[in-house]
Amino acid sequence: MLLGLPGGIGPLTAVALVLATAMVAAIGWWDDHRPLAVLPRLGVHMLAAFLAAAAVLWSAPPGALDGIPPGRVLWLLPAAAWAAWSINLHNFMDGIDGLLGLQTVFVGAGLALLAAGKGDVALAGAGLVTASASLGFLLFNLPPARIFMGDVGSGALGLWLAALAGMQAVRHPQLAWAVLVLVSAFAVDATLTLLDRVMRGRAWYTAHREHLYQWLVRSGCSHAGADGRYLGWNLLAVAPATVAAANWPHLAAAICIGFYGLSGLAWMIGKRACIARVQRRTLHELA
Repeated sequence: MLLGLPGGIGPLTAVALVLATAMVAAIGWWDDHRPLAVLPRLGVHMLAAFLAAAAVLWSAPPGALDGIPPGRVLWLLPAAAWAAWSINLHNFMDGIDGLLGLQTVFVGAGLALLAAGKGDVALAGAGLVTASASLGFLLFNLPPARIFMGDVGSGALGLWLAALAGMQAVRHPQLAWAVLVLVSAFAVDATLTLLDRVMRGRAWYTAHREHLYQWLVRSGCSHAGADGRYLGWNLLAVAPATVAAANWPHLAAAICIGFYGLSGLAWMIGKRACIARVQRRTLHELA
């Protein structure tokens, strides 16, 4: 899709993205069937992330990054870090039926609309195909799920979404802040949960049930109910903020930063409410 449509990426970029995605899928399949230690898994993730980041940065049309410091080479490290984090955060957030599928449909459709607004047929098509494929999977993954992604699916999807978002940013730099807003629901939950665990001295790399969506379920919410809350937040808060950032580029940075602050506050309030509900229920059961 990205290779063949007008304005598509070159063959070397396409091969690099396919190879990077295959690397993440392969290590995920291995980990699904024979659990690996953290370091080998992260090592493959970083290699794939650097490969994908390089492919995305060098796919920018001539002049697209002119005047944007510090240039392609120095952007490689933060871009790779973002891609590696995207791999892992999508894996972390794939813990209940339907949630990752719904997020992928939303983000894929959002990226397609943003690209279409710029006349970018190739990128709009890629976003639409991503959303459509996820919707087909979602039909069997909604609660109660009949099929699951596993690490092989969630990790590869995380890298692919990071690549699509990155291509949106390098091909249309004025949309970079809007893209950050678009992916904020998962980014905020996974990032704040990780930081919270690190600050409390927990082993951040071990499995846990401390994301907001997991606290929702632990507090008595069904998988469908938790999915609905995330979908509602995306439609009622994330979508309008993304549209605002895309249409008012001179305010986009302020909109993005402010929205992440609002999202962090909502995350904190929601998590505290869930923990309090769990504690009350525990006390009631012990009484």
